[in-house]
Amino acid sequence: MKILVIEDEKKIANLIQKGLKEQGYSVDLSHEGKEGLDRACASPYDAILLDIMLPGLDGLSLLRMLRDRKIATPVMILTARGDVSERVAGLDCGADDYLAKPFAMDELVARLRALLRRVTGENISFYKVGDLSMNLVSREVLRGQRRIELTAREFRLLEHLMRSPGHTLTRTQIIERVWEYHFDPGTNLVDVYIQRLRRKVDDSEAMKLIHTIRGVGYAIRTE
Repeated sequence: MKILVIEDEKKIANLIQKGLKEQGYSVDLSHEGKEGLDRACASPYDAILLDIMLPGLDGLSLLRMLRDRKIATPVMILTARGDVSERVAGLDCGADDYLAKPFAMDELVARLRALLRRVTGENISFYKVGDLSMNLVSREVLRGQRRIELTAREFRLLEHLMRSPGHTLTRTQIIERVWEYHFDPGTNLVDVYIQRLRRKVDDSEAMKLIHTIRGVGYAIRTE
């Protein structure tokens, strides 16, 4: 899941980014309204966390512009605690949820998951391919009854594969989603991590789940 955080207080923005990345989300940051609007219009996001008090273009105006442009990305507004008028105004402008500051990171993550489930109708907390299961809440990965210990990067790579079972992800798609930057196509970074995953997921199993699509990329499937 790719999240855009539009928050001018850099300390808060960095804490949100760190907390969401630890949960496996891909996160972009903007610290002022116009930049945030440009990002939201230029690239698809699964959700936007939007502060109301922003320099240049305020959060409510930004939200109105998004909705006027028919951009339906779910938005959670971040408001000052107790400011009911801000919450009401945000919801009236098209926000899908709100969270009052200061907030606990656990609550933010839980509210974001609930928002994404509500808007997309997708159960995003659990994936299963064959006898391989992944719980995004507990961060537990099982192959049958065998628990698999993964690093944060390995977990994120496996999650992206399991989100699209049977579909091939190119190396470029993987690097942009998991590492969040463009890269030299000649690097073998993706291949190295795929081999690590295979050792943990497939090596001791009769049925192999992680497949190489020669010249294209990788897929996870039961066939």
